[in-house]
Amino acid sequence: MAGGETKQPTKNMKPNPLLIASLVGILFVLPAFAADSTATNSTEAAEIEALKKEIRELAQKVQALEHQRDLDQQTKTEPTQEQIQDLDQKVRILARQRELDQESTTAAAKAQPRITVGANGFSFGSADSNFVVALHGVLQVDSRTFQQNNNVPGNDSILLRRARPILSGTVYRDFDFLFVPEFGGGTPGASSSATTPSIYDAYVNYRYSPAFQVQAGKFKAPVGLEQLQADVNLSFNERSLVTDLVPNRDLGFELHGDIAGGVLSYAAGIFNGVGDARNSSNIGFQDNREFDGRLFIQPFKQTGFKPLQNLGLGVGGSWGDSSITNTLGLPASTGGSTTSSGFFTDGQQQFFAYTNGVVASRTHWRLSPQGSYYYGPLSLIGEYVISDQDVRNDSYSADLRNTAWEISGGWVLTGEDATSTGVTPKHPFNPHNGQWGALQVVGRYAELDVDKDAFPFFSNPAVSASSAKAWAVGLNWYLNRNIRVNASYSRTTFTGGGGAGTSVPAAVTQHPEEVFFTRVQLAF
Repeated sequence: MAGGETKQPTKNMKPNPLLIASLVGILFVLPAFAADSTATNSTEAAEIEALKKEIRELAQKVQALEHQRDLDQQTKTEPTQEQIQDLDQKVRILARQRELDQESTTAAAKAQPRITVGANGFSFGSADSNFVVALHGVLQVDSRTFQQNNNVPGNDSILLRRARPILSGTVYRDFDFLFVPEFGGGTPGASSSATTPSIYDAYVNYRYSPAFQVQAGKFKAPVGLEQLQADVNLSFNERSLVTDLVPNRDLGFELHGDIAGGVLSYAAGIFNGVGDARNSSNIGFQDNREFDGRLFIQPFKQTGFKPLQNLGLGVGGSWGDSSITNTLGLPASTGGSTTSSGFFTDGQQQFFAYTNGVVASRTHWRLSPQGSYYYGPLSLIGEYVISDQDVRNDSYSADLRNTAWEISGGWVLTGEDATSTGVTPKHPFNPHNGQWGALQVVGRYAELDVDKDAFPFFSNPAVSASSAKAWAVGLNWYLNRNIRVNASYSRTTFTGGGGAGTSVPAAVTQHPEEVFFTRVQLAF
């Protein structure tokens, strides 16, 4: 080595396998040379021994270096494995903490009240949906424009037809409720000038299952098909003549349900009893009760045959017995004075009225076969009603059987499906994007015939018509699920009546009723 210093091998020096093999080989070869050579002297032998010693020492150093290398590798490897294990444990801990955080977040979310805002209204309730309160509303702004209106001044009008805040909900999972006040004016069941707020619906319903439910309070009596349609889903501004002969809302208890997913629907109840087209005054007017019921079957509803899935046929009816004579058992006074009971037109004008002190007496029964059909853009409903009413005055009594029927249909021009709950536009109104909603044309024909025995002892044939026939056509524009605009025309002709005078119903029956309706409706 230069400078007389011997440089020690470092820990990073790697042994050379070839060098080790050479040294070992020398250890075996040199003795052979020493044994075969006769010329080797003692000096050479000493040198050979010294060389062998150096070789052995060198081999020991090589072994020491290999051992040190192994120690270094072990020293470097062990901390790395420990670090990996430590990191793996930390990752597992963090993953478990994340799972716990997610579980905690999910549990907290489940416990939070739910708030929903959408086209179906506003609702809020408990996380488990056992307690829910929903807010809905109906607003209808109408106009009625009559032709040949000289004899009935004041019936052309713009009116707030319906204004109803609606509160519904569920308590303890199975108990539903509905509360509907009315702030609009000119509604059936009262005089056309009535604007006093009233309670239209107020009931609680126990829902054991879809097939078994019990309802108590004030609600629509289960008789007429058209009457049971929601006001916001009617094809025209007003219901047809057939609804003049069925009860409206009444107080009572009802058992009802849908069997086999709605293939069969039933309702049966006991009520205070009300006159035709009347709303209950929230108290009873007689000691006895009225029994109302309805069966409706949709035999193909759960089949795959779409053309008949929404075909429905049914029958509704009622029976009551008045223990005392009264006027509240007679038809509503809509369209006339506040005391004259009778029947009214599409334009909500009275064309028939009871006179001479007539009151309801003894039995009153109704029967209403009915049907509906919806397929694609087509909609059809039809209904026939018999209302058999015992009446009397101071001198006479009679069993009067009044009848009515109607058929109405519609076609959605823009191709959407027509349903019993209206039309949902595929392209809601948005003129900025060239979207205009859905359009539907509708038509209707209806007749009502008053029993001939009503004249002349219970009604004046000079002023009241014995029958009315009405046809109507219209166009409904669904801007979206919540906004709708209607325009329709109705013409009603009368048989009988038409006497002199400006009072109702004489002034109404002097000429056909021709009225143009419009409506702007908000419903959510």
